[in-house]
Amino acid sequence: MATYEYVCSGCGPYDVALPMGGATPYRDCPECGGPARRIFSAPSLSRVGRALAEALDREERSRDTPEVVRDVH
Repeated sequence: MATYEYVCSGCGPYDVALPMGGATPYRDCPECGGPARRIFSAPSLSRVGRALAEALDREERSRDTPEVVRDVH
């Protein structure tokens, strides 16, 4: 799900969680029912912890060149 931001001329801004690509240019305001237009804002990005980042990097590298296990200890 992605979070999209809309602004109603009477009620102000509000967020809506929709499937990726599911946002429309206009949407009914949940408070007054009037038209609210979609506004574009900076994406909400967050950093992951070091251990998770390393695991994701390792997983991504293994897509093209998987590590081969030759012996079980």
